[in-house]
Amino acid sequence: MTVVNSNQKWDEFVDSVPGAHILQTASWGVFKSYYGWQPIHLIEENCGAQVLFRNLPLGFSIAYIPKGPLGTQWDQLWSELDGICEKKHAIMLIVEPNLWEPLENDNTLRLHDTFHVQEHTIQPRRTLMVDLKGDEETILAGMKQKTRYNIRLAQKKDIVISQTDDLESFYKIMRITGSRDGFALHEKSYYQRVYNLFAPLGQCALLHASYENKVLASLMVFAYQQQAWYFYGASSDEERNRMPTYLLQWEAMRWAKSKGCTSYDLWGVPDTDEDTLEAQFSDRSNELWGVYRFKRGFGGKLLRSAPAYVKVYHPLLYRLIAHRTGMQAG
Repeated sequence: MTVVNSNQKWDEFVDSVPGAHILQTASWGVFKSYYGWQPIHLIEENCGAQVLFRNLPLGFSIAYIPKGPLGTQWDQLWSELDGICEKKHAIMLIVEPNLWEPLENDNTLRLHDTFHVQEHTIQPRRTLMVDLKGDEETILAGMKQKTRYNIRLAQKKDIVISQTDDLESFYKIMRITGSRDGFALHEKSYYQRVYNLFAPLGQCALLHASYENKVLASLMVFAYQQQAWYFYGASSDEERNRMPTYLLQWEAMRWAKSKGCTSYDLWGVPDTDEDTLEAQFSDRSNELWGVYRFKRGFGGKLLRSAPAYVKVYHPLLYRLIAHRTGMQAG
């Protein structure tokens, strides 16, 4: 087992693993280090993991592997990682594999011996994945008719999409959306830092939708290998009849396609089955239901990720945390 102290060497390993998630890159570890997480990189032959440790009071910590491990034969990691977790007094190790249900990968089966299944995950459990492999007309043809109409309407109504580094306008729009829809925001520095880390690598773009030079909507899209993710976005209350958000998403997909991406992850919809989503989306707007109503129009496939797997090192402290946060392993 090798602990890799070089971000460059770690990213060389991540680059070598097809389908690796952007949350396993060194840049994501650096980003999270600003917010109390310490990344450690482990490699053992054909597998590896970026493990994030967060310090807790009294010298304890939590260990977390987001969208990993990478590669195959994960069981090679656990013994060494147990030792690191012991040194860091980790209460638990949370593993959220980059896998989709139904699970057919032997790696997850190996987790069942010492890990508990936790249905609640830190990253969104369910999402819509848009296929970008066809040409633009094929991608548009896979969307709902109303969404295609709204994209073209925005073009006719003089909505202009631009790639920019204007985080000030982005954050202003985020604050409007947060106030309107009742969700918590990070500080502006959070978005600035993630942009500063990924944009110079060509792995992030900030797009604005404007009308008469006024920003109406904005989003931040990420790309790594052949995958893209829509992590952050918002819109104002002005000129909504011009449908700026529809054209904005379409241009984000076109940007992702220009980067060689074959899939576009819309990143987060209500965690319920497709029949329920389709039966209720027109009547519900709480939580992520309004988001689903918008995202479903882009024709993505509904996917559900693997659950979290939790290894408990200090059962009493774990039960206290689980009781306070609603986590339950079983």
